[in-house]
Amino acid sequence: MKKFIVLFMICLPVMSMCQKHAMIPEDMWKMGRISEIQLSPDNAAVLYGVTFYDLSTNKSNRDLYLTYIDSDKTVKLTNTPSSEYNAVFHPTKSEIYYLAVADDAMQIFSMNYDGGNIRQISYIEGGINAFKFAPDGIHLVYTQDVKLDKSPTDVYPDLQMTNVRIIEDLMYRHWDTWHDYAYSHPFVTTLINDKIAVGVDVLAGMRYDTPMNPWGGIEQIDWSPDGTKLAYTCKKLVGREYAVSTNSDIYIYDVASGKTTNISEFNLGYDHDPVFSPSGRYLTWKSMETPGFEADKERIMLYDFGNEKVSCLTENFDQSCNNYQWNAKEDRLYFLSGHNATKQIYYINPKTKDITQITKGQHDYVEYVLGDGFIIGAKQSMSMPTAIYKVNITSGAETVLSHVNDELLSSIEMGNVEERWIKTVDGKDMLVWVIYPPFFDASQKYPAILYCEGGPQSALSQFWSYRWNFQMMAANGYVVIAPNRRGVTTFGQEWTDQISGDYGGLNQQDYLQAVDVISKEPFIDADRMGAVGASYGGYSVYWLAGHHENRFKAFIAHCGIFDFYSMYGSTEEVFFTNHDYEGPYWQKPEPKSYKYSPHLYVQNWNTPILIIVGEHDYRIPYTQSLEAFNCAQLLGVPSKLLFFNNETHFVVLPQNAVLWQREFKSWLDTYLK
Repeated sequence: MKKFIVLFMICLPVMSMCQKHAMIPEDMWKMGRISEIQLSPDNAAVLYGVTFYDLSTNKSNRDLYLTYIDSDKTVKLTNTPSSEYNAVFHPTKSEIYYLAVADDAMQIFSMNYDGGNIRQISYIEGGINAFKFAPDGIHLVYTQDVKLDKSPTDVYPDLQMTNVRIIEDLMYRHWDTWHDYAYSHPFVTTLINDKIAVGVDVLAGMRYDTPMNPWGGIEQIDWSPDGTKLAYTCKKLVGREYAVSTNSDIYIYDVASGKTTNISEFNLGYDHDPVFSPSGRYLTWKSMETPGFEADKERIMLYDFGNEKVSCLTENFDQSCNNYQWNAKEDRLYFLSGHNATKQIYYINPKTKDITQITKGQHDYVEYVLGDGFIIGAKQSMSMPTAIYKVNITSGAETVLSHVNDELLSSIEMGNVEERWIKTVDGKDMLVWVIYPPFFDASQKYPAILYCEGGPQSALSQFWSYRWNFQMMAANGYVVIAPNRRGVTTFGQEWTDQISGDYGGLNQQDYLQAVDVISKEPFIDADRMGAVGASYGGYSVYWLAGHHENRFKAFIAHCGIFDFYSMYGSTEEVFFTNHDYEGPYWQKPEPKSYKYSPHLYVQNWNTPILIIVGEHDYRIPYTQSLEAFNCAQLLGVPSKLLFFNNETHFVVLPQNAVLWQREFKSWLDTYLK
């Protein structure tokens, strides 16, 4: 008997080590975050970056890795105190080029495939934001901020300690930054003898940005195969005209002559992300047809340099398309597209316009590179952070290549994610994700959370978030109900378009219908339900707070719209409110959408609400959240405000994010458990 007890005690530590646990916020900040995958010219290796965070120092660091496809061997290429970005294989030499800090500015470096022989290649004053080689390996474009506007201290040089902005036009701030008197410009240059000369400014003297603010990157620029032409994206508007328009265009810059041609002038909506075909005869890009609408269908446009004609390849395909890549024969154009709340890899035959879906499953492919007979893709899901896969180009079969988070994930019990289709109040089919708590017991009753998606026109797909993480919510002991209500993408453009001008209409009924149907499950306690959301999801929480008829016992709203009138007068991208609100409130008659402003129904609020906001949110100015909190306080509604003075529309600093998760859980536990 004593021998058995001793053996049992020896085994205990091993058993506890093997036992899985429900995810906690700190787990997410131990995970490596993969991005920017590249494939070597010989198709043998994958290059990518991984960002790791240090919760104790509140900082991150990004290093570069190389994984060999056939051997599964991985080499860590960099191990420095600072981060490396924009890593690419040189098109003709066995070298890797990337951006790293030198003398407080980002410069281009090169190294061998094993991480050795590191050399600084550029010495551009002021540093470089991004770069891209032409396929010839000689021509290069880099982007750099160029100061063109005068600051107050430039105007008044004797007042160098003044702290003021002198504003005479829109847009003086955008998403999370104030205008800094500078503009992002592309510079054309060459790589000769391992040195990059100062380039020629393609937009010299022009007050335009390429890439475009706020999220544009080097994907908005592309080289012709021979390095004679540069295609770039630009919205050549300033001030008020810029704020009310989405009219960006695709420009072709001739390197030898400096001549620039606009090939998308006919279209008054967004035109983005040009991609040359391997022969240089064709150029594709994504295009939105409706002026002022940022969530219109993204079409594939094709320009033929032979006859200078433009055609649309996907007019009969009711899905948005992006991330285009040609095969060598130019008989297939690959792309990513969302379908029924997943994101998959497809290709189209440019001549017949026939479209084939390659990958299938409950996941999102967020980026990919085309190999010779295979695809390398970065995939994620609600239950898995991004990992790299090799995809069979014919069957779609997948083989995992990266193992960055394997050890950590093996210790975490994820909840089941279920796809449910329900009928809306007007008889349409709606997909609802139901995420179950880990270690789920169907004989128990669980509190539930309604998740309200942002956007409003964004995909509630199989994304992995490091804040609005469905597995994290479920790990707190909740069933999560996530409806793909009217307005989300990947269900056809009609489903997406319906929400504009109808914020408080059918999509809010979609939310309540999903709650009413799913809460009938015997394992859900309908008397312990909450609703949470950010951005448009935050708006939805405010709207539901005045209309939910006591369905919910707790709310959490992050950076939500509370007052349409003050939102219209203080947001920055006026084209958004002009489209979705159907114009300014001073129109006669006033657009009907303003009746959906939550502040008009605040007298109905009776449910505890947690409100979260970042001070540097200029998209939905933080005063919207202050208004909502002040009203809740004055009405005597139990309420709390989390005001992050160093965050934006998003909470991204590690310790802020962990605090966010703890407060999120604490608030729901207080009122639902």
